[in-house]
Amino acid sequence: MRTELLEELKTVTPEEEAILQGNHVVDRTIYVSDDTDVFDYGKLMGDERIFGMRTHTRFVHFQKHTHNFIEVIYMCTGSTHHVINGKDVLLQEGELLFLNQCATQEIYPAGSDDVAVNFFILPEFLEYGLSMIETEENPLRDFIVGCLRRGSSAPGYLHFRVADMLPVQNLVENLIWSLRNEQQNITSINQATMGMLFLQLIQCADRLETDMQAEKKLMLPVLSYIEKNYRDGTFRHLAESLHYDLSWLSREIKKQTGMTYTELVQNKRLSQAAYLLTATAKSVLEIAGEVGYSNIAYFHRLFQQRYGVTPKHYRKKR
Repeated sequence: MRTELLEELKTVTPEEEAILQGNHVVDRTIYVSDDTDVFDYGKLMGDERIFGMRTHTRFVHFQKHTHNFIEVIYMCTGSTHHVINGKDVLLQEGELLFLNQCATQEIYPAGSDDVAVNFFILPEFLEYGLSMIETEENPLRDFIVGCLRRGSSAPGYLHFRVADMLPVQNLVENLIWSLRNEQQNITSINQATMGMLFLQLIQCADRLETDMQAEKKLMLPVLSYIEKNYRDGTFRHLAESLHYDLSWLSREIKKQTGMTYTELVQNKRLSQAAYLLTATAKSVLEIAGEVGYSNIAYFHRLFQQRYGVTPKHYRKKR
């Protein structure tokens, strides 16, 4: 993160100054609108926006609470200790923590060099980003769908250890900068940036920790393998690398995703092809080969079945 931006975020706020002067409890008037322990979006951000940000308040212990919004925490420097749904989570510099509305959170006091940014999000803000990854079978998509449905069955949190992922760091810094420097079309810009962040994060299943059900955690290494090896990976190699029986793993994948391994790979190849059609000037033949199809006629047939148009018309429409 740029030094000047980090120095701005380190500035002691009036709320923090009051804590340092001896007020060692959270000022509830800032966070809640009634006698509950539900942090309220309207109190924190007002009613005119669906996406906002504030720096995490240091030097004080946040007791157990929930939110009526989705929270994403980015650790700019230092670390913070959270307890989410009873599980300890240490968020360190450069990492991201997603919390849904049903998650119960407790936060231990942060020090002066433990600087975090809290993004406060209403569900409708995520709809555009979801459209960018809706064809991908991945935990992030499941999390967002759970938030939109306000379902308690979705993972309570997603903890991404992505400190060394430069594209992720750049995209988060872009979000922080845009929220501190209001400009025209700010909501659309931020929604597009969040969507690009999602596209980066779905490639990081092997860097993800979550409280999802144990059986669903099996899909994390499977989806990570597909993400990295969709061109030429094989189901046998996947099973061997995970030390699972072929038949058992095949049944579990079908049970957890509703699709076979081959269908998951095909979905990934076609969604990547769709992305390349809109983001690059490569020919359809080049793209087909890049995503793993040597037979161009077969690629055309699969693509049209999936998207309802030929690759050429898909590019023209987008």
